[in-house]
Amino acid sequence: MLHIVPTPIGNLQDITFRAIEILKSADVILAEDTRNSIKLLNHYQIIKPLSPYHQHNEHKVLHHLTNQLLQGKKMALLTDAGTPGISDPAFLLVRECIKVGVRVECLPGATAFVPALINSGLPTNRFVFEGFLPLKKGRQTLLKKLAEEERTIVFYESPMRLVKTLEELITYFGAERNCCVSRELTKLFEENKRGTLTEVLNYYQEKGVKGEIVIVLQGKD
Repeated sequence: MLHIVPTPIGNLQDITFRAIEILKSADVILAEDTRNSIKLLNHYQIIKPLSPYHQHNEHKVLHHLTNQLLQGKKMALLTDAGTPGISDPAFLLVRECIKVGVRVECLPGATAFVPALINSGLPTNRFVFEGFLPLKKGRQTLLKKLAEEERTIVFYESPMRLVKTLEELITYFGAERNCCVSRELTKLFEENKRGTLTEVLNYYQEKGVKGEIVIVLQGKD
């Protein structure tokens, strides 16, 4: 069986009892970055073999992993933070497991966009999750399309690109469109900055940016 195990996005206490049990019982733990995952495992005194599984090797190791699973291995898949498959590696392995008849079980748990969406104060009854915007190809086309989107829109972004992305959002969505930028969710210095795109841009141009970023943007009226 392959278990998809969400891990905390900041606060190490945000992991379920069931997730800990699964990790303790796994034969192998697949980790996006073993250096990050070992910190979580050490915190909960879990000693298991770790094997790297990330966007740079997922095609290469795919068949080896499914063969191991077919032979009876029990694997748990982790990413650096949050739920595997949400802007993180998992899709290819899950699809292949389903194809060859390996049981896949995804545990509920931490993911960054849900608390960011709730914290934003923007409508949550209908929303669209876009993950990370394309860096180059297709970026402008997608932004033009999303400018007509009536549902609340959720993006992930890196701190290094936040200011530039907010400037682009103003270009395509208008300066007065409301948004919320959440960073360092569940951590000591968690921040949710709400306002118009212009107000939030001015704030981060002056302050600078650190930490993981979620942008929640009001849909078109």
